[in-house]
Amino acid sequence: MKKITTGAMYVALALVTAAPATTLAQAYPNKQIRMIVPFPPGGGVDFAARVVGKQLAERLGQQVIIDNRPGANGIVGLEILKQSPADGYTLATASQGPLSINPSIYAKLPYDSTKDFAPLSNVVNFPLLLVVHPSLPVKSVTELIVLSRKHPDQLSYSHPGAGNSGHLAGELFNSMAKTKILSVPYKGTAPAAIAILSGEVQVTLSSIPTVLPHVRSGKLRALGVGNAQRVPTLPEFPTIAENGLPGYEAYAWGGMLAPAGTPKDIIARLNKEIVASIRMKEVSDQLTKEGTVPTPSTPEEFGAYIKAEIDKWGVVVKMANIKGE
Repeated sequence: MKKITTGAMYVALALVTAAPATTLAQAYPNKQIRMIVPFPPGGGVDFAARVVGKQLAERLGQQVIIDNRPGANGIVGLEILKQSPADGYTLATASQGPLSINPSIYAKLPYDSTKDFAPLSNVVNFPLLLVVHPSLPVKSVTELIVLSRKHPDQLSYSHPGAGNSGHLAGELFNSMAKTKILSVPYKGTAPAAIAILSGEVQVTLSSIPTVLPHVRSGKLRALGVGNAQRVPTLPEFPTIAENGLPGYEAYAWGGMLAPAGTPKDIIARLNKEIVASIRMKEVSDQLTKEGTVPTPSTPEEFGAYIKAEIDKWGVVVKMANIKGE
């Protein structure tokens, strides 16, 4: 039997002694976290990422840096996330457009929404408000449906581009109400809002912050929100479902995810802190003040939700023959 030298024994002892310290030093997180937002600064998803990200940073004890990577309906940012190391230091806040609508409107994507990402938590939904120009003689969803059926292809609705939540919400409305309100795309939310304010189109389904000031001033008339329930901060607005189109539900949403393969313990830690951040009164108040509805969830719930949204909007995309721009 070989003798173990004294020197070798000291080396072995040193390695054993150092192991706990090394593990502690590598405990997650031990450096700043990058949060990709696949849209320009200033939008709803960017807002949610910054509000929740700030509190998440405090809870994790590390900076959360927002990295806006817009382009191609969110494809650019999510491709970057897919290619990032699955170590919990690169995350993303994305919406149903890139995750649940793109798979239906693009023949080929550089990512698979259900395989290339690890869901962390849903964060918020962005209620859509159905509004009409005041020159239109309707005061309810029922009246809008009756009028548009009498005059097919004569009314039109604005939206920020093919595959946008407002576009899909409009086509879902047409399908369920058996109407033919024409889709008119614009290059962005602001031009779409200007179009209805000027009377160029008569209808739009838009995020609440975009159109609410104009509803308050009387320049637009609100008919209902796309959520299944009334928005808590705006209880005066009925849902589209209760105001004339039973079963209708359409809204935008945003959630957080990591690259596929991220360790389960890191996913669990991130979910715990994201959910706790969203539920903090300070954060919840900031989100609801902007017309959003906080929707924290488990990773499993968010993953199932993404799949359900792919199926739901896939039917609408096929029915309306929508193609990516």
